[in-house]
Amino acid sequence: MAGLQLLLYPFNSNIVVRTACCSVGTVLPVYATFKAIENKDQVEQQKWLLYWAAYGTFSVAEAFADKILSWFPLYYHVKFAFLVWLQLPSVNGARQLYMSHLRPFLLRHQARLDQIVEYLHREMYKFVSTHQAEFKFAKALFLKVMASVHHMVQDLVHPGQREASGAFRGPARRIQDSQSDDEGLK
Repeated sequence: MAGLQLLLYPFNSNIVVRTACCSVGTVLPVYATFKAIENKDQVEQQKWLLYWAAYGTFSVAEAFADKILSWFPLYYHVKFAFLVWLQLPSVNGARQLYMSHLRPFLLRHQARLDQIVEYLHREMYKFVSTHQAEFKFAKALFLKVMASVHHMVQDLVHPGQREASGAFRGPARRIQDSQSDDEGLK
C-alpha cells in the first residue's frame, strides 16, 4: 500500500513514476509476451501483439510530444494510468485502441505505408552493403572495448589475479602449486 501511495502522490519526484511507467509499460509486457510465446498460447500472443501495436504507436507519438507534455502536472501519472489501462483484461484497452483507431488508420494508408517500408528497407540494405568495412571496424573496436572493460571489472573484483603477461591465473595454476607443495612435504 505504501508503494502505491508513493507512486500516486502528486508531488513526488517524477523519477518514481517514470520508473513505474517503464516497468509497467515495458518490463512486465516483455515477460508476459515471453510466457505467451513459450506456452504457445495463441490467445495471449494475440493480446500482447495488440498491446505492442498500441504501445509502439503511443511511443512514437510520445517521442514528439514528451518534451512538451512532461511539463504538465501529473503527466507521468496519466501515462502510468494509460499503460495500465492498455493491459487490464477487464477493459482490454489495447484491443479497443487498436480496433477503433489504429487498425482503421493503417488499413486506410496501407498501400502508401507499404511503399515507404519497402523504400526504407532498400535504402538500409544499400547503406549496410556500402559500409561493410566500417561496420566490421566498429564491431572489432566494440569487442576490444568490451574485453578491456571485462578485464577492468575482473581486476576490481579479483585484484592481483592477473599476471604481468595479462593472462589470468586460474584454478589450474593453483592445483599445480598445491601439488608441488605436497611433493615438498614428502
